[in-house]
This record gives sequence, structure tokens and C-alpha cells, in this order.
Amino acid sequence: MNRLKHILFSSAITLIIVSLVFTIFMKNDSTGRDYLSSILNQPSSNYLQRQQLNSSLANERQNIITKTVAEVSPAVVGINVTEIREYRDQFSMDPFWRQFFGDRVSRQQVKSLGSGVIISPDGYILTNDHVAGNAIEAIVTLTDGSQYDAKVIGSDKISDICLLKINAKNLPYVKFGNTDDIMIGEWAIALGNPFGLFDINDKPTVTVGVISAVGMNIGTIDERSYVNMLQTDAAINSGNSGGPLVNAVGDLIGMNTLILQSLDAQRYGLNLGSIGVGFAITVNKIKKVVAELKEKGKVDRDFWTGLSILTINESIAKTYNLKSSRGVVVTQVSKNSPASKAGLLIEDIITAINDFRINDDATLIGILQEYRTGDVVKIKILRDGKEQILTMKLEKK
Repeated sequence: MNRLKHILFSSAITLIIVSLVFTIFMKNDSTGRDYLSSILNQPSSNYLQRQQLNSSLANERQNIITKTVAEVSPAVVGINVTEIREYRDQFSMDPFWRQFFGDRVSRQQVKSLGSGVIISPDGYILTNDHVAGNAIEAIVTLTDGSQYDAKVIGSDKISDICLLKINAKNLPYVKFGNTDDIMIGEWAIALGNPFGLFDINDKPTVTVGVISAVGMNIGTIDERSYVNMLQTDAAINSGNSGGPLVNAVGDLIGMNTLILQSLDAQRYGLNLGSIGVGFAITVNKIKKVVAELKEKGKVDRDFWTGLSILTINESIAKTYNLKSSRGVVVTQVSKNSPASKAGLLIEDIITAINDFRINDDATLIGILQEYRTGDVVKIKILRDGKEQILTMKLEKK
């Protein structure tokens, strides 16, 4: 009996306490209701920790590269080109058969694709000459999916630079950097339209690497002169040509142009894609050529030198007791030519022009294309085993 009384007494006390608490929180007191609500709705400590961790990870994933890509990507475009190409049949390739069949040439429309980048808000677009220089039609696709017919303002085959224009305003664009500020080993970001992938979602493909080397003299390929190039290991593939190479802060430092293939790929005419050695035209050259194309539609190189030269081989190097086979030997100097006025003589060994080292005749010809009529260049020579520097003014013939 006493045990039953004890249980009833304990239950009554518990009921009174619960009633008092319920009355306090349920009375018309907003503070009480808010407090109860805050308790019921308060997330667990584990949930808060997960939220803080996710926020921290998201912030850590954002870095200078991701921010730059987000900033630059809207200025990158895909370019679809239609051009006319000439083809010679097998009889035209052989001089013997050509005398009977003539020079048989067929013309065919060919479609190709490439990349470009907007360089001004009023629609000027930079790309390679080998992408759009001979276009009869060029369609530019922006990252918002809009498409425009592009006009070729001017194109320069030697430098492989082409300037397009679309009829649009207030466009996103890249800022020009400065070649002189580029550092070997700094981040390099290549954007573009490899293999036409831009057409899938109207977004550029991004690859990241570093500046591997500067001042690379590749030589002449298909009448185009590639000197003083940037080298990068950021992957560049077919279709990337004409796209921007930017630094970590989004400045345009170059235009993706060439990739180096393995010797086996070159021997068998294969395109194996990037092997980690790509080349870009420097931004300072781009600025100079673009200004000329915008003003004149072309680049004038109407100067002459009056020089005839020969690439130095091992035999020539041995004859002149040279330590290296790099350079060219002067074989002829025209009378009253810029070379003659500069004091160049037959058998002079040319080793450099200004800051450019001369490897062979193709390098010298390519380097001279960097200059314009009226420019003055310094020519480093070896004469009778002694080094001299001569000054030559590039003049019209």
C-alpha cells in the first residue's frame, strides 16, 4: 500500500512540473514561443560542422587559375571557315608530264575550324592566318551561343596573324599583356576549340601548363615565319590554333599556333596531338601586326638588303675555323644596297641580328620579317676571326 502511494505521489509531482513548463511556454508570450521554436529547429552540431567544411572546401578550390578562366572564357570564340583550296594532280607534280598535260589545277571548297579571341568590345577578333586568312566565309560562335558572320579585315601570312571583325558591341574581351614581362616557369593557360569541341556546348576547352621557353626560332613553315616564339607545355591540339594563351591574371601573352610532333609522326604524316611542346606567337608581335592590319589591311615589307647568304655546314665551319656551325656566310653583296652601305663583305659570318641569334638562312630571313622599312638593325659578324657589329638601315629598293 505504501509503495502504491509513493508511485501516485511521484506521478502527481511529475504532472505538476510538466504542466507548469507547458503553461510557461504556451502562454501568449512571444519570447517563450520563439525560444521553444529555436530549440526545436536548431540544427545539430554535426550539420553545422559539415556546412562549415563544405564552405571551406569550396573556397579552397577557387584559385587564381579558376578565377582567370572564368574571366577570360567569355572572350574566346570558335571559328568555322569555308575556303577555296587548289589541288594539283599527279601529272602536274611531275615536270616531265607537266609539259604534256600542263599545270592541271582543281579548286575545291574546304571547311575547317579554329579558335579566336575577342580583343576589343566592338568586335575585333584575333586568330591565325592559317585559320581564316583565305576564308570566303567565316562564322564566329560566342560562348552565349550567338553566331556572327565575320569579315576579314586583314591577314599576314608571314607572321600567321589574321584580324576579323563582327558586327557587335559591348563584347567581353581580353587585355593585352607584355612579352617583356613573361617569366619562364610561370603559369600559362591555353583556351580554344580543339577538335571542334566548342560546338558541343559553346564553351572553350582549357589546358594549363607553364611557359617552357621564350625566344624560340622555329624557322619557316609553309611560307610562314615562326621566330621569337613562346614555348609551353599547356596542351595545344588541332583546332586550338588562333586561341589565346594567357597568364595567371588573364593577360593575353600569346596566340596558340604550332605543336611539335614526334619525328615518327612527321615522317608518316600523322597528327598525334599534343606531346607537351606547343608554340605561341608573342603578344608584342601581335599588337604590332594587328595595328597595321587594322590601318592598312596588310603588312608592308618592301625593303631589301642586297645580301646573298649560305647556311654554314660542318665543311664551311672547318674552312673558317669556326667553333660552331650556327650562322650564315655572306656570298654576295649588291652594289649600293643596304648591306653594302653597312659595310658587309663577302665571307663575313653573320651570327646575330639585334638580340636574335642566327642559326641558318631561314632564321635570318624570318628575323628580318620582324622589321619594317626604315628600321635600323645591328648585325653581329665574324670577320677574320674577330667579332664586329655593323649597322644596317632597311631601305626600299
